[in-house]
Amino acid sequence: MTHFSIKPLALTALLLACGAAVHADSGRASVPLLPKYQQECAACHLAYPPGLLPARAWDRVMNGLDRHYGTDASLDAAAVQQIGQWLQAHADTYKRVSTEPPQDRITESAWFLRKHRKLDAPVWQHASVKSAANCAACHTRAEQGSFDESELQFPRGLDARYRRAFQD
Repeated sequence: MTHFSIKPLALTALLLACGAAVHADSGRASVPLLPKYQQECAACHLAYPPGLLPARAWDRVMNGLDRHYGTDASLDAAAVQQIGQWLQAHADTYKRVSTEPPQDRITESAWFLRKHRKLDAPVWQHASVKSAANCAACHTRAEQGSFDESELQFPRGLDARYRRAFQD
């Protein structure tokens, strides 16, 4: 019989690495939101966790606030710098983000499309959902950066025939 000797420090490092991987897969943001980011961005939409996009995508978003998905969301230079630096520091840390999605849209990223592939177009268009960008319509803790499947809710008023996609 072979015995393996694992030093306490090595074991601790291994457990921390495994824990971080599980945490990243659980759908939880690993960083608290910057208050300035929360204040400015959540005024119009969910303050998306920074790890949902790669750093270059966040850079383009922050440098294009005057044309932010059809809206002028311009901020003063100090706010742009503060938020931009924070986004850069925490980008690429969520859901195996590896490629830049088309038009820097989270809802067009490969992982988002894969996770939501069973939802039909009418789900996104329903009055209680409005669009794929409205995470809180289904994810009860989206505002806390948690998108865990155990926290899903079926949107109010949505036809029951779409319920199966929420159970798979």
